[in-house]
Amino acid sequence: MLSWLSKIIKGIVIALGFILPGISGGVLAAILGIYERMIRFLAHPFKNLKEDLLFFLPVGIGMLLGIGLFSYPIEYLLENYQVYVLWSFAGAIIGTIPSLVKESTRDSERDKIDLIWFWATFILSGIALYALNFVVGSLSASFLNFTLAGCLLALGILVPGLSPSNLLLILGLYSPMLTGFKTFDLFGTFLPIGIGALATLVIFSKFMDYALRVYQSRVYHFIIGIVLSSTILILIPNAGNAESISYSGLSLVSYVIIAFFFALGIWLGIWMSQLEDKYK
Repeated sequence: MLSWLSKIIKGIVIALGFILPGISGGVLAAILGIYERMIRFLAHPFKNLKEDLLFFLPVGIGMLLGIGLFSYPIEYLLENYQVYVLWSFAGAIIGTIPSLVKESTRDSERDKIDLIWFWATFILSGIALYALNFVVGSLSASFLNFTLAGCLLALGILVPGLSPSNLLLILGLYSPMLTGFKTFDLFGTFLPIGIGALATLVIFSKFMDYALRVYQSRVYHFIIGIVLSSTILILIPNAGNAESISYSGLSLVSYVIIAFFFALGIWLGIWMSQLEDKYK
């Protein structure tokens, strides 16, 4: 019973990686000591099927509970204190960058190709994500779009350090997702997100395992480029996105408070990265 309760609590904590921009579900899983077993299970699901299912069932239950519990306060904060919350999220993302940079050169020295990967990804993804809202507008809360959200959330589990929620913010899917989570909308939100996440985990778990072993430096420079561009876009008003940040009506005191929360977010990101290094 205590073992089940412990795993449920771990699942609740990992749920933060699904709904908090700047927090990676993969990082939280690594901190809690279940990331490597999870990747082995996803890459080889039938090797120890019964044992792994019994191990991860309470974790999954905890994740569902955590998503429901945390969605309420996060949605409230975004509705009433959007600028402060988004700058805090951005700070947390920036705080994880040094860890990603360190990880990118863990197995090999940085070379010119790595830098090309980074700058090309940073520039092209930034332009594409910013222009996307003007081309298609904010994505609607549909079954297909929530399936895409599930794919992005699963990537945050597969790749520690990658936070997909900032991409969902840019695409306009973040708030609708939180609304569906807090109301436990099983068929309109949980089902498509679950389908997208499961498909991504099944299809890409072996691919990511291979890519990180063989092209580890290239993959991480690609990730860093997307993380930085998407983080900057969170803080830039975008007329094509109804959920875009707005600075109207802010006073000088407000900007001081924003700076404080941004610094606090950076500290949190650095602390999370240090925890991940400690518990790897």
